[in-house]
Parts: sequence; structure tokens; C-alpha cells
Amino acid sequence: MPAWHHQLLQLDDIQLSLYSQGPTTGYPVWLLHGFPECWHSWRHQMQALADAGYRVLVPEMRGYGQTSAPAAAEAYDLISICGDIQSAMDKLGHQHCAVIGHDWGAPIAWHLALLEPRRVQAVAGLSVPFGGRPKRPAIDMLRQHYQDRFHYMLYFQTPGVAETELEADLPRTLRLLMHGMDTSAGIGNGLIEERPAEGGWLSQRHDPGTPPDWCPPDAFAVYLETFRNGLRGPINWYRNFERNWQRTESLAGRAIEQPALFIIGDNDPVGELEAFTIERMPALVPQVEQHVVENCGHWIQSQCPQQVNSLLLDFLQRHIRQE
Repeated sequence: MPAWHHQLLQLDDIQLSLYSQGPTTGYPVWLLHGFPECWHSWRHQMQALADAGYRVLVPEMRGYGQTSAPAAAEAYDLISICGDIQSAMDKLGHQHCAVIGHDWGAPIAWHLALLEPRRVQAVAGLSVPFGGRPKRPAIDMLRQHYQDRFHYMLYFQTPGVAETELEADLPRTLRLLMHGMDTSAGIGNGLIEERPAEGGWLSQRHDPGTPPDWCPPDAFAVYLETFRNGLRGPINWYRNFERNWQRTESLAGRAIEQPALFIIGDNDPVGELEAFTIERMPALVPQVEQHVVENCGHWIQSQCPQQVNSLLLDFLQRHIRQE
């Protein structure tokens, strides 16, 4: 039998699927997954944090798994997704907590720290740094810089295009993304390419045939089940850069003042893409501690769980006092 508990929380406008583990009286630690991930990507952290006495809460984010997937693309803006977690915290009576996010979950964690400076007492982001609110929507800058080249975020903008390609053979898609987001794998990630913007993303790439070692068959089955209703909801997260920019106007220039942790793998292609943001992050997150995990790609909490668990536990033990 699994050690975790599953429940469906009815929030104001969606139903949130939530997995939890650890003593019900433990200090709440929220773990937020990214794309194309699932709650099960945190399985190693759930056990380690629960063993340390924390109450671990892992939602299936909006659009994923058993959580509601609204049809409208604008339902997936950053503030709305933060609102899901805030509403769940309210429903569970969490006055204080720590929030940890990976990939897309990291921007949600960073912004929850901004929106909830009293409730969120410590925050951690894995793989994606905090860069603050840009001077104009990020999508505008991408369109300017990559107008003659392929960029996966631009490819995601037209509804239905990416979904048709990526859903055609979902196991292949997941295998390619799991292997490709590690620069040491040698198969390339295809995030940005020197080719015309038209055309598919993964169609010309060679299928590795099996998931990487860090995703055994039972875990891979959970990923597949997460996306059995398709990828429209998860990809809609990428269709809200302008709306995100508009809705975060009140947060412009705000620093994250809480104790903060940033972890990235040395073979994560995001490290190169976001090098400038990582370098300047201490100006925006004064208490941030930054760590690079060696021989590790983008799916850091699954690929290098022992190193990640050690860093997270040390960070929480120094900054969170359990009752």
C-alpha cells in the first residue's frame, strides 16, 4: 500500500487533486511540479521529508491528472495557479508553510513567496531561477529574438499545434523530453534550434526507446496516466506570458525576503539559457542560497534525489522550526 494519502479538494473554481504524506501535525511543506511532470516526480522527497516529521503536500497542478483542466487558455495564468495553492492552504488551515517548486512549479513557488510573505516562511526553486517582473512580456522578447529560429515556447503559442504532435505518441514524447533535458545525454533538447520556426518540435528526433534509469516502469506509468486526458491544459501555461505580466504589475520591483534556496543541475540546459538571471538573482532574493548538483540534468529531484533531499532537509532544518 502507498504511504501517501490522496484527496480531492473542491476550491472556488476547480477541483484540486492532492497527495500528502507525513504526520498531520507536521509543518506543511508544499511540493509543486512542472511540465511535463506529475506529482509522482516528488516521490523521493515525499518520503524523506515525511520521515523528518514534515507534512508533505503535493498537488497535481491545474490541468494535470485528476485536477480540473479548464478549457480557456487564460485560465492558466500564474496568479490563478498561485490562487489554487493559496485556496488549498486556506482550506487546510495552513497559517505557515514552506513551498518548493521545480520547472514551472518554481515560478509558482517564487510568486507565492511574494504574494504570501507571512504565510510562506521559506521557499525553494529547482532548475528555474527568479528573475522578477520583466519590463515587457517575455513572449514579446522571444518573438523579437527568435523570429527566424525555432523556440519551443513560441511553438506552443498556437492552440492545437503542439498538442497534435506531442499527443500522437505520448510515451515517445515523454521519453524524448526526459532524456533530452540533460546535456550529457548527447541527443539534444531541441528547445532552441537554428531552423525555421515552422515545423514540429520532436518529429525528427530519435526515440531512445526506454525512459531514463531514474524513471522506472512503475513511475513512467504514473506520468502516462497523468496525461491521459491530453496536454492542452499543461501547454496552456505557456500561453499566458502577456497575461502574467499584466496581472503581476503590483509585484514589479518586489524582492523575495524569505530564506530561499535555488538548486540546478550542471547538465541542465536551463542553466545556460538563464545564466544571466541566475547571476543576478541575489539582488532580487537577498537570502538565496544557490547550489549546483554535479552530473545532473533538468529533472533534478528524480535524477539526483539524495543530493536534493540533503540540500532541502538542511535548508528547512535551519530555517523552519517545527512545533
